[in-house]
Amino acid sequence: MYIEMTDLVWLCLMMLTGYHWWRAQKVKELALRHTRRHCEEMEVQLLDDSIGLRGFWLKRDDSGQLRFWRSYNFEFTATGDDRFQGRTIMLGEKLSTIQLGAYRI
Repeated sequence: MYIEMTDLVWLCLMMLTGYHWWRAQKVKELALRHTRRHCEEMEVQLLDDSIGLRGFWLKRDDSGQLRFWRSYNFEFTATGDDRFQGRTIMLGEKLSTIQLGAYRI
C-alpha cells in the first residue's frame, strides 16, 4: 500500500482545520468568561449565557506577532424588559475590548 502526496496534503489540511477549530473553542470560552465577568461588574445580565462569533481576521498584536482577531456579539439586559447588543473582541487569547451598547438603567 502506497500513500500518495495528495493524501498527505489532505490529511495535513484536515489536521490543521481540526487544530484551528479546537483553539477557536478555547478562545470562545475565554471570551465568554470575560463577558460574564464584565456583565457582573456593570450590573447587567448576560442573556442566553452565550456569545456568537461575528467575524475573524488576522492582525498583529503589540509585539508584532500575527494573531487571530475575533469579534463576538452578545445580548444583555439591564432591566429585564429590553435586549441590548454588546461586543467582545479578542486578539489571540487576550481580551482586547468589551463594548456595551447604550442601555437604560
